[in-house]
Amino acid sequence: MAMINPCLNFNGNTEEAFNFYKSVFGGEFITLMRFKGAPEADKMPVSEQEKIMHVSLPIGKGNVLMATYALESCGHSLTPGNNFYVCIAVENKEEAEKLFNGLSEGGKIQMPLQDMFWGAYFGMFTDKFGIQWMVSYDYNQPN
Repeated sequence: MAMINPCLNFNGNTEEAFNFYKSVFGGEFITLMRFKGAPEADKMPVSEQEKIMHVSLPIGKGNVLMATYALESCGHSLTPGNNFYVCIAVENKEEAEKLFNGLSEGGKIQMPLQDMFWGAYFGMFTDKFGIQWMVSYDYNQPN
């Protein structure tokens, strides 16, 4: 069964925002990945390499609040309304493909489903109604 979690995008203050959310909700980050760990990070401006590429904070039972820093140098721009995604975490690649293909029909694919360096099968798109989605199957998830 797929799990749905929000993924927020920030323009430079992801770390500040998530330290605030952590102080309110409690708990510990289950993921904190910086851009310097990404392939070809050495081609990025040094000022962006320390920015958070992905952070995850569990909230309550089974919910995870996630975020990233939207890099303007990579063509991202944020305006109210486009600064979040609905992220679907699935149990296998077949479910990822089914949901990705179904939901993206008539929409605009931003990143096709593909194996990613962090160990996931991942893709992003905006559906035909303007809602932004991420679909992810984590190869390292517990059975």
